Amino acid sequence: MALEDALSSRLYPLAVGNFAIGTGMFVTAGLLPPISRDLGISSSAAGQLMTVFALAYALLSPVLAALTARLSRKTLLVVALSVFVFGNVLTALAPTYPLVMATRVIAAAGAAMFTPTASGVANALTAPERRGRALALVMGGLTVSSAIGVPLGTWLGGVSGWRATLWLVSGLGVIGFIGVAAMVPSVRIPTSGRLRERFAPLGDRQVQAVLTTQLLLFAAGFTAYTYIGSLFDLPLPAVLWAWGLGGIVGNQLGGRFTDLYGPRRMVLLGLATSTVFMALIPVANLALPVALVWAFLWGALGWLVAPAQQFRMVGAVPGNVPIGLGLLSSAQYVGLFVAGLAGGAALDWYGRAGVVVLATALGLAALLFTLATYRPAAISPKESVAVG
Repeated sequence: MALEDALSSRLYPLAVGNFAIGTGMFVTAGLLPPISRDLGISSSAAGQLMTVFALAYALLSPVLAALTARLSRKTLLVVALSVFVFGNVLTALAPTYPLVMATRVIAAAGAAMFTPTASGVANALTAPERRGRALALVMGGLTVSSAIGVPLGTWLGGVSGWRATLWLVSGLGVIGFIGVAAMVPSVRIPTSGRLRERFAPLGDRQVQAVLTTQLLLFAAGFTAYTYIGSLFDLPLPAVLWAWGLGGIVGNQLGGRFTDLYGPRRMVLLGLATSTVFMALIPVANLALPVALVWAFLWGALGWLVAPAQQFRMVGAVPGNVPIGLGLLSSAQYVGLFVAGLAGGAALDWYGRAGVVVLATALGLAALLFTLATYRPAAISPKESVAVG
């Protein structure tokens, strides 16, 4: 128990860093009205702030990973949080929409270096039988941000302006920086600095399947989440709080259940149930109690998938874990990019119904694709290597 507590204490700063990053990215969904009013743009244009962040993350992640391959992982984590904080400070100060968009690229560069590296460090420090829980702890920072950071930032943005929220995100990043510098051990994980080798796993069909599922599931969920402020007539901070609280529960249960039952069951369960809940958005909008229960369950069931997908990628590339997790993060943010563009177009052309139909269709596509490609007989050999 003492050993486990000591390990957790070394992983908590990584979760704090992800908390800051998750708050900085996800809170945009709750700030669309004040951003659009302040900058004189439409809600769909304001939603593109998350889109440009996601695209920059996806494109920069493999490039920055190659450029920083020789750094110790601790040094890289500290640099990453420094860049993330700098980008958010610039966003808070930027006077125009184009400059705000440009500063989101800088913040995304820091996030692109931090999150995959944090998962790689958690994987390196943890025994195989506890890997699912360790990954869930580190990635739990993202889900906790949706339960605490996003509602808090949404409320602060409504009271003091959206720029105040960006100062809050910068402060959270500084706390993560201090924690990593003080508590995370220096870790060197063998990885290639050649950009071509960063993309080598893409030739593996199993890796392709994992990445496609990741892209589709995040495209589905965040088509609805990015524009959730336009889908509900109810108090938005309360709905976001319930969704994030459910995400915390789902992420932690997902890590434990992945260790117990394997990633395939968790991926399929999360995809199937979260797709059903996205289709029920019009029902959830009928009354606040209904919306709170709906949001909690949607968050819990959707976030079951995150630790399982990371565990699945570790099994697909057991000898190249840092690169595999980096590609997984890139696929996730490509999904967010698709969600921002497609969801914005659906909202402009077809209104709320268009967003709900699109999100549900993407969720169904993710489920059907995964059922067709993720077969136990094809996965078990590599997973058996990964879990020892």
